[in-house]
Amino acid sequence: MSKVLVGLTAGVITVTGCGRPEPTPPPSAPPPPSATRSAASTLPGFVVLSDVDPRILTDIRYYGPHNFVGRPVTGYTEPLCLLTAQAAEALRRVQETALATGHTLKVYDCYRPQSAADEFVAWARHTDEEQMKAEFYPRVAKSDLFDQGYLGAPTAHSRGSTVDLTLVGLPARQQAGYVPGQPLVACTAAQPQRFGDNSVDMGTGFDCFDPLAHTDTTRVGPTARENRRLLHRLMTDGGFVGYDREWWHFRYRDEPWPDTYFDLPVARSSVG
Repeated sequence: MSKVLVGLTAGVITVTGCGRPEPTPPPSAPPPPSATRSAASTLPGFVVLSDVDPRILTDIRYYGPHNFVGRPVTGYTEPLCLLTAQAAEALRRVQETALATGHTLKVYDCYRPQSAADEFVAWARHTDEEQMKAEFYPRVAKSDLFDQGYLGAPTAHSRGSTVDLTLVGLPARQQAGYVPGQPLVACTAAQPQRFGDNSVDMGTGFDCFDPLAHTDTTRVGPTARENRRLLHRLMTDGGFVGYDREWWHFRYRDEPWPDTYFDLPVARSSVG
């Protein structure tokens, strides 16, 4: 079946997952130059996650400047998690199980507009734009991010059933705010040193372009490995498929739009 690109001009490059190709299922080819531009004004069957389960915490990193490009990303007009209704309901069920273990889910990114994926590709081509390197890819040259598989095409996030998330222990502690220009600490540093995310220790920070972020690496400590296993078990039992290079990345297995990429903004108005 040919891929359909919704709300986007044809012939663009896309970005996978959180910037890397998913291994299961094999990544789809980029949308063809003849991809259809939709006249739809809303994302079909999408919901705001907080309307489905307000207990799930949100930290939408691409809405603000604390991300690997160092600025708010195109298409993120509100700090919301948008998902297909099926994925959101599955995540609600995962949250119920997580609460029973003394944790809550916290999402970093959900639906990602195609325009945001395009911005990531454009950013990667500007090798002199590296203001966030010290935190997010301290040990990888920016010019190698494509060759080493940290950026690729296309992105499952634009199909609306993929989520980046972590676990936060209960009661959730206050999270430090990010101040643009503050000293950066490598995402690979020990938890007490890196950015003060209120997540449990996962061995690296979110969006860490480094082998330490690979889900099953043995190079992180036992607490981080156990926390990763718990998150993976909760999510896979809930119907999601993990990604072996990013402990935070999960795609809903029965996603309703497996061949369609959307480009409406992250905004309440996009879900009708």
